[in-house]
Amino acid sequence: MSRDRSPEQLGTAAGASLPPQLDPRREPAGRMHWLTPRWRRAGVVLTRTVCALLSVVLLAGGGWAWYLGEVAQATVNRTDAIPDGAGRAVGEEMNLLLVGSDSRSDLTPEQRSAFSAGKDSGLNTDTIILVHVPADGSGASFVSFPRDSYVDIPGYGPDKLNAAYADGYSSVSSTQPESERQAAGSQLLVRTISQLSGLQIDHYAEVDLLGFFNLSTVVGGVEVNLCKAVDDEKSGAVFAAGPQTISGVDALRFVRQRHGLPRGDFDRIVRQQTFIAGMIRKMLGDNVLLDLGKQRELVQAAAEAMTVDQSLDLMSLAQQMQSVSPGSIDFQTVPNLGTDREGDKSIVRLEDTDSLHAFFADLSSDPSSAPTSTSAAATAPAAPSTVAPSAVDVVVLNGSGAAGLATSTAAALGAAGYVVASSGNADSSDYARTEIRYTADDKALANTLAASIPGAKATKVDEGTAGTLELVLGTDFNGVGQAVTPAATQPAAASSSTAPASSAAGTARSASDTTCIN
Repeated sequence: MSRDRSPEQLGTAAGASLPPQLDPRREPAGRMHWLTPRWRRAGVVLTRTVCALLSVVLLAGGGWAWYLGEVAQATVNRTDAIPDGAGRAVGEEMNLLLVGSDSRSDLTPEQRSAFSAGKDSGLNTDTIILVHVPADGSGASFVSFPRDSYVDIPGYGPDKLNAAYADGYSSVSSTQPESERQAAGSQLLVRTISQLSGLQIDHYAEVDLLGFFNLSTVVGGVEVNLCKAVDDEKSGAVFAAGPQTISGVDALRFVRQRHGLPRGDFDRIVRQQTFIAGMIRKMLGDNVLLDLGKQRELVQAAAEAMTVDQSLDLMSLAQQMQSVSPGSIDFQTVPNLGTDREGDKSIVRLEDTDSLHAFFADLSSDPSSAPTSTSAAATAPAAPSTVAPSAVDVVVLNGSGAAGLATSTAAALGAAGYVVASSGNADSSDYARTEIRYTADDKALANTLAASIPGAKATKVDEGTAGTLELVLGTDFNGVGQAVTPAATQPAAASSSTAPASSAAGTARSASDTTCIN
């Protein structure tokens, strides 16, 4: 892309050149039989394909579609994110890591100002989404990871997730080619997500700010629906309430805003998911891409926007997902305990490793292999062992910051038959999650108390008093006998125009959902 083009001109990617063998103007006249109505339709379908790594909208055909596939393969950028092509081939069950880079390296000073992009760190990966595609290509699941997720980065220890790419990049000497440094960054990010999820990451796709701008402009804009008007000086986001179509600079501002939103980065994640969903709906709509020039322009813009691993075959991926629909694509956020602090850092605390692995194992399970109701009943795990509440001694500690909560909770537990040993304040008033702490031999006691506070986290501790549980009340606590508030959630939408839709940890929102968001 020329650095001298204005932000308004950046959306017209058709002017970029292709290798001579892929320039349609050089084709002999005898090849024009490709452009029959049948192949025009195939071209529309293939165009959806290339946008897949941003919106996973994929179908394929032959002829003109083959040509567009060759355009994509010749134009897309490649990186060695998956060493030695270790990922599973397209056509099998597949996990793809989709990354939004905050790099401004390709932006002119004028573009940085227009995008409200600020200075360039070059290493931020502020959008991280794991996409699971089943072998039959009938749908897709997008799981977003907050950039501030506090995780273990292999070889580097605990840190925020968006440090993984930077750590890998910096591990390679600056005297080495830039491509090697970038590959090291993407490889470490892939390893980190694989360790977190317990899944093999098969493919990788990355898009930067300029690429996103170009693609959102060429596609002609995406419809989003806001519950309330916003005016954010830091991101430049100024939007009215209600449904509206956005593209280009406005699209960037929409997906990058986090200040002034009720849930900060969690609402920004919902915006990113909503924009991708809107692009999916547009790509699958009947009134999109009515001419061959537009198809080629969109395919080329999408390919230029992306950097993918060496072995990803875009055409094969298109063929795999020929039955996808907006209703079969869902979005959710990785299970987490909400915001927390680690030293001087504000972080997002994820669920424990076993819980995360169980979540992703369920996400990637093959529905066709699910047991029948009879066999499921026969193999279902036994209910957790419990005891009478009168056999459970509890120390109640208030970590929520709400005055008097420990006292009132102790009274409620006593009324429910539990033995309250004492009550008081916890070591901090910033607990986001209610926690039941128990020693190794007291699991049955913890199960009993957990049944009275559904959703509370049970944690086995090495140091504690045998026979006595510690109940630490977090900000999610709603009372004895009531479920805690799930992490990072908000009430589900009551209507498409008045209440925000939920897209929280563990709560899926499909690409067909057009309810309003923050």
